[in-house]
Amino acid sequence: MRQNKIITRFSILLGVLFFWGNSFAQISLSINQQTIKQIIPQIEKTSGYNVFYTDKLPNLDTRKDLLVSNAPLEATLKELFKGTKITFEIKPNKQVLLFQQANKPSGNRKQVPSKLLVEAESFDRKGGWVVDQQFMDLMGSPYLMAHGMGVPVEDASTTISFPEDGTYYVFVRTYNWTSPWYDGKGPGKFTLAVDNKKLPVVLGDEGKQWMWQPAGTVSVKAGSSSLTLKDLTGFNGRCDAIYFTTEKGQLPPAQATQLTDFRKKMLDIPAEPEQYSYDVIVTGGGIAGMCAAATASRLGCKVALINDRPVLGGNNSSEVRVHLGGNIGVGPNSGLGRMIREFGHSKEGNAKPAANYEDEKKELFIANEKNITLYANYRAISVKPDGNRIESVIIKHIENGKEVELKAPLFSDCTGDGTIGYLAGADYNMGRESRAEYGEELAPIQPDKMTMGSSVQWYSADKGKPTRFPIFSYGLQFNEKNCEKVTMGEWKWETGMNFNQIDDFERIRDYGLMVIYSNWSFLKNELKDNKKYKNRALDWVAYIAGKRESRRLLGDYILKQDDIDKNVYHEDASFVTTWSIDLHFPDSLNASHFPDAPFKAATKHIHIYPYAVPYRCLYSRNIENLFMAGRNISVTHVALGTVRVMRTTGMMGEVVGMAASLCKKYNTTPRGVYQKHLPELKALMKEGVGKKEGIPDNQKFNEQKLLKKPRIFVSRSYEKSVIYWK
Repeated sequence: MRQNKIITRFSILLGVLFFWGNSFAQISLSINQQTIKQIIPQIEKTSGYNVFYTDKLPNLDTRKDLLVSNAPLEATLKELFKGTKITFEIKPNKQVLLFQQANKPSGNRKQVPSKLLVEAESFDRKGGWVVDQQFMDLMGSPYLMAHGMGVPVEDASTTISFPEDGTYYVFVRTYNWTSPWYDGKGPGKFTLAVDNKKLPVVLGDEGKQWMWQPAGTVSVKAGSSSLTLKDLTGFNGRCDAIYFTTEKGQLPPAQATQLTDFRKKMLDIPAEPEQYSYDVIVTGGGIAGMCAAATASRLGCKVALINDRPVLGGNNSSEVRVHLGGNIGVGPNSGLGRMIREFGHSKEGNAKPAANYEDEKKELFIANEKNITLYANYRAISVKPDGNRIESVIIKHIENGKEVELKAPLFSDCTGDGTIGYLAGADYNMGRESRAEYGEELAPIQPDKMTMGSSVQWYSADKGKPTRFPIFSYGLQFNEKNCEKVTMGEWKWETGMNFNQIDDFERIRDYGLMVIYSNWSFLKNELKDNKKYKNRALDWVAYIAGKRESRRLLGDYILKQDDIDKNVYHEDASFVTTWSIDLHFPDSLNASHFPDAPFKAATKHIHIYPYAVPYRCLYSRNIENLFMAGRNISVTHVALGTVRVMRTTGMMGEVVGMAASLCKKYNTTPRGVYQKHLPELKALMKEGVGKKEGIPDNQKFNEQKLLKKPRIFVSRSYEKSVIYWK
């Protein structure tokens, strides 16, 4: 591990030596009238721990020079805070919590209510609960979820410190997730315990929205206590935060903006976060973002890569399990795509065991890039604009809540949802354009808000003996005719086509869970001939939904169907799209059974001739320092049907990384590369930056059949005579 030597000389000097495995870190700092706020950053830099405190803390007492040598962190902190009213807790997840011991009220002085906010996602021991950050932009925070597929999960627990003795009213922010479809008590039940004493209220099974549910009262002594979440069902109970207060009837705010301010005050999150600067900031750690970051890195840029999950790969990770698709090494810029062989998985198939998706290869691929700083488990929450440019992006850790500000002259939005562009005011479209707008025969006559949906994939396993599954009946009725008699579900299990894939995304994901559990419950408990299912149990159900479409940021050029059909040439031709125009729509049979909410999709593959997409589709037309790569680039809904698969989005990322290096080299903008440095970009695309030696040719699966000539020159019976393009 690293050695940090931070030496600052003041009138009164404190020298502290921490021992970390086989390495040491030394700090020297004055504590004469220094506040805790001044000391905490130095402790963090030295120890590698995140340090949090509950409220405004008193100044440290002035003391004589103190030297602690070769002391572990605990002993060091004891000496540091000796004689003060500050206590601390050292957490297993590299956190230190500081607490102020309360003063006893004297005379007729009014006692200030004591209060404590605990974020569930920051629990030390999460047990079987998972951290879900997908909807924090909507409901305000990541949360813990008991994703047990019908089997109660292991308890989550942590240690907290109450500021004073007393009886505390307890509130838990939670959500009854089946409430959009069922008016009764929901399945996501759990309880809360303090010092192993269970509070009387069952949580998570009532209400219609995210809410502070009263959990009861608890009498405690000041100091450390244990806090435990106990799942009762395994059916996705969720806990955002727990609030303790000695003031009766005092609820935290419910409105999103007020709640954000409340959290910052209660958790003492600094108003000004730490700042770091880079040449390029890439937001989104899917295939597009990985390739953008790695390419820019190899061409000399200092890159920050922001990923809001613990694993890289996006839809191709073990959390979603969609295999890579599309052809690489095709067309004039054949150097693009070779990079994907360095980290791409070699086994095809959706909804397969986690090992198939080789997360460790992706992690190592990025770790080996010396110019990349990976911000894993960080989500972008805001941007600071500067006119029509982005100055910086604010990111937040999804577990400990730490915020960081990252500055750069260039940004790449690889979020899929176009989040950075949206926050910066970039132009975008969402939904389907009309047929007349771009002359697309595959577009609807009238524009609408329909998009392709999101998939919650799953599979079961034969356990070799009969298994049980609870009755799951929460508003969706299955019978012998409408049930899905299957043992797994992959991309076709797709929901939310008629809902907003951003604003309604939690409902969309939850409906994906709802149909899986409801259908499986029927197969296990009510299907007349269920021999096929008696010994089977759910073995994996995704809780991270695989999204296909949402915002599409608009660039200097918008790719449309006509470009592809006619093979329209553009001087800035870049990555080649090879996938068919693959637009999903509700499966007609499933929609006949569930007309209000179908959950299966169908498609018709419109095969294409390989098409080189204009570079101008990869940067914003009104935010001058913003690139984009992934499904949020500048295309129509119809054109998205071909460019959205992940080998293709990876090549987009490579082009963005190359263009970013030219922006740095010539101090120009993404548009400036097109206007003044296009020949140099073409040379880079033709050569590529992927390794040539020692890399297996492992990407020959899930490719597409390609037309021998552009579609405009093929008869209407072309689909019967499709051949491989050479």
